[in-house]
Formats: sequence, C-alpha cells, structure tokens
Amino acid sequence: MSFWSAVVAIVAIIAFARIRMNRDSARHIHHDQPPVDQAYTASLEREVAEMRKRLEVLERIATDDGETRRLSREIESLRDQ
Repeated sequence: MSFWSAVVAIVAIIAFARIRMNRDSARHIHHDQPPVDQAYTASLEREVAEMRKRLEVLERIATDDGETRRLSREIESLRDQ
C-alpha cells in the first residue's frame, strides 16, 4: 500500500466515523423531547377549527353590505355557540 492510499483510507475512516457520530447525536436530540399528548393535541385542533369558523363569520359580517337582519342572525349564532 502506498503512502497516498493510506492517507485516503485514513481520511475515509475518519469521515465515516464523523458521519456516524453526527447521525447518532441527531437521533438522541429527538429522544430528549417530551412525549406528545394526543388528547391535548386533538383538543387544540378542535379549538382551532372552531376559531376558524368564527373568524369566517366575522369576516363575512365585516365585508357585507350592511344587511341588518343577517348581521343580527350571525351575532346570535355566535352567542349560541
């Protein structure tokens, strides 16, 4: 084995070792995070969906031509929720 072949082999071994160490350390970072509570996540998603519906209603109210009956119905529907 020539000198340059040995240098290439050593560099390849060092590079391989660094790649493995980086990959293993990245995996450990993800394990340190607390577990996700599925029930809490589902309740937050429901709440966001309800808020989006309310926002749509408020956007409709703000952009309408001033129909007073429709406005009062929309306000009452928001109160009923």
